[in-house]
Amino acid sequence: MRHPPRPEAPPVTAAGPTRMGFFTDTSVCIGCKACEVACKEWNDVPEDGLDFLATSYDNTGALGADTWRHVAFLERPPVPTAGEREAAKDSGIRWLMSSDVCKHCTHAACLDVCPTGALFRTEFETVVVQQDICNGCGYCVPACPFGVIDQRKADGRVWKCTLCYDRLRSDMVPACAKACPTESIQFGPLDELRTRAAGRLALVKEAGVPGAHLYGDDDTDGVGGFGAFFLLLDRPEVYGLPPDPVVTTRDLPAMWRSAGAAAAALVGAVAVAFLSGGRRR
Repeated sequence: MRHPPRPEAPPVTAAGPTRMGFFTDTSVCIGCKACEVACKEWNDVPEDGLDFLATSYDNTGALGADTWRHVAFLERPPVPTAGEREAAKDSGIRWLMSSDVCKHCTHAACLDVCPTGALFRTEFETVVVQQDICNGCGYCVPACPFGVIDQRKADGRVWKCTLCYDRLRSDMVPACAKACPTESIQFGPLDELRTRAAGRLALVKEAGVPGAHLYGDDDTDGVGGFGAFFLLLDRPEVYGLPPDPVVTTRDLPAMWRSAGAAAAALVGAVAVAFLSGGRRR
């Protein structure tokens, strides 16, 4: 089934640009890595070793400072459940492939912890790092629940997918989506992509993949939904994704309130001790 044509320009409304994003349909990913190459070429991302991992055709391994799009090759099926063991005997090796990318979270912990404002949310509701402001503190690296953000060893600054912010501002489709030959990576207004993804999911399930599901399309999840979500054919863990991601800074307000209360109590105790000492003298 062919999908509707992808928009060439982000639509603009009276309230400003529409939230744009990615829908990655892993059911049609062929692992060609055209998206990885296009991303590197357009964004001038350095070559990252192209390591032969011995047990996989995946030569990049994971997202990182020098891999903003990562095509995962999952050549071994997950351990089947008791009810699936008989069917698994004749199924052989199953290959799952998925082009992973920054999720551009609705509630992004990386934004919360950045002390310099190097990370910011664009007019398209995407999350971008300003390299000329990043001081290399690295606070955002452990804050990301998906392990997306990474530092380059050469200068310590962090790098990740920008959803081709420069291309969006020039009314162009992101490089990875433009290069994808199967339309596994689809770009457009997020609401439109969610509607399209729901229809695609129904077709995949009807075709005999009952475990297929959408990952990251729910505004009520732990990060408020993704700006780049996925149709997966198996559990998120199989793809190396957290099953229940949460914004890692969700407890910060309560922590600051507790710290403030403790500081106030300490100041009060010191003041009482000082006044009591003065009276005794």
